[in-house]
Amino acid sequence: MKNEKVHSVSPVTDDEIAEILDVLIHRGEFVTTVESITAGMISARLADIPGCSAVLERSFVTYCDEAKHEMVKVKKKTLKKWTAVSRQCAKQMARGGAEEAGADACVSATGYAGPPSGPDDDTVGLVYLGCCYRGEVEVEEHHYTGQRNEIRAMAMNDALRLLHRMVVGNKT
Repeated sequence: MKNEKVHSVSPVTDDEIAEILDVLIHRGEFVTTVESITAGMISARLADIPGCSAVLERSFVTYCDEAKHEMVKVKKKTLKKWTAVSRQCAKQMARGGAEEAGADACVSATGYAGPPSGPDDDTVGLVYLGCCYRGEVEVEEHHYTGQRNEIRAMAMNDALRLLHRMVVGNKT
């Protein structure tokens, strides 16, 4: 399923994050993150909300390919064929993170925040976000514009929106 978006407009609110946490707590479920481009920003944002420790036991920062493979079992073949910034990698990061952490939900983020590697580099702002919830994985492709930290912040917010949609939107 192709799900391509340009960017989010506003930051995720504390209430939206609290709603994710409340649903997970009520269901007795756990969440984890596997982060490359956001380097821990998603889990840090979850931890901004009191009660987070009831559902977030661990998270993974997998900034290099080796970490993605070793920590969350992204296949070397995937990294070689599709690269770390791909739909396939985001999917394996989300599924692998959930499995390795023993979590019911896992959100992943991989992408290019910049700066460009040269005048013809058009990859800056390309981000893939994945979310695995109860074994089902969705991946979104985003194309952001802005400075490095703006791109990372937009990725964090949209990753949390994806997590919200999959967890809170799942009525069972």
